[in-house]
Amino acid sequence: MANPFAFMGFIGILALLQGVAFAQTPPTPAELSAYRGLHAAAAQGSVDHIRRLAQAGADPSARDGNGRTPLHVVAFQGHGTAAQSLIAAGADPSLLDNQRYDAVTIAAVRDDVPTLQALLAAGASAKLVTSIYDGTALIAAAHLGHDGIVGELIRAGAPLDHVNNLGWTALIEAVVLGDGGPRHTQTVRALLEAGADPRISDRNGSTPLQLAQARGYTGMVSLLQRTPRR
Repeated sequence: MANPFAFMGFIGILALLQGVAFAQTPPTPAELSAYRGLHAAAAQGSVDHIRRLAQAGADPSARDGNGRTPLHVVAFQGHGTAAQSLIAAGADPSLLDNQRYDAVTIAAVRDDVPTLQALLAAGASAKLVTSIYDGTALIAAAHLGHDGIVGELIRAGAPLDHVNNLGWTALIEAVVLGDGGPRHTQTVRALLEAGADPRISDRNGSTPLQLAQARGYTGMVSLLQRTPRR
């Protein structure tokens, strides 16, 4: 697949990532009120309703107009127990919606640790390639500085050095899309301690250390300077 960002400059990519284009699309209030069946039960987080409908033969992988399954809906709504009930009923946690997000990445972007933990405990994967950026839940969480989520995904075996179609790893995104503050710095710390490779550079040949130095992110610089080169 051709890289849709091949002709975009760095500033253009940043504007895109920090804007609303290609963002996750949660159900609108109108969609939530119009849902029926398992989608409605998912929106309400009703475990009993989910179980009854599943036993009656409802399709746990049915999709709405944006490609959302009931599992996507519970992830957007933050209903972890309902997510586990859907997976137990046969919902496939690897399915992607029309924006190419799975339930794990949705929970990661929402900074919803309890729902993420529920999904992972039920068998959802932290290793999927998601979004139009061909990224991962870990990259998305690192971008946003969701350090608690980052820790959960690392423990679940998320790929530490996956490179998305912008040429960035989770470690690079924590620097170039972060603010240098405590949560992004803790994200860098967690990635390095887990074994993320600080030698992987961006497409311009800049390493995470060089990128952090250029931005004056002293906490990140200190961490990256102390990390042994493998």
